[in-house]
Amino acid sequence: MLIALKTWLHKVSPSRDPLEAYKQTGEDIYIEILINTYSQDLFHFLSGQSDRELAKDICQKTWLTVVEKSHLYRDQQTPKAWLFSIARNALLDEFKKQNRLSSLDEQHHEATSSEAEADEKNALYDALLTLPFLQREALSLQLEGFSLQEIATITHSEVETIKTRLRYAKQALKQRLGDSHGE
Repeated sequence: MLIALKTWLHKVSPSRDPLEAYKQTGEDIYIEILINTYSQDLFHFLSGQSDRELAKDICQKTWLTVVEKSHLYRDQQTPKAWLFSIARNALLDEFKKQNRLSSLDEQHHEATSSEAEADEKNALYDALLTLPFLQREALSLQLEGFSLQEIATITHSEVETIKTRLRYAKQALKQRLGDSHGE
């Protein structure tokens, strides 16, 4: 309702693609619509790939990049996929700066809480954190609602590679959660 009110007050017609509208007009209302629409999903994705502080920083960088480089957006893309692609690239750049990018395919995070005291939601989250980065990323993007083709585009990978990452991720989660519930 707030977006509709702002749109009405600013006499901006609702756009099917606010990113394309921003690209064409440069009107800030479209950036506000984008932020209101996608910022939570973007932060959720980034915080699943890194820590909360880094996720906040990358979100900021992503929105600045959108403002600075909106001319690069193509309307055959979806705004969400383009935003996630920018965010992913910024995150990988930050990992490179921190020398954390060495072999992302093998990079694992240790689960932070004991499974004995975690409820099922925490157990799933902990299990996700133990996946290698590229598998966790592919699964997170799928959970965000992206198609295989969109995930491939965002990650600059082949569709078959994404299918493989998803298969391995799901197998690992099934094994980990199956093992933890079987004890």
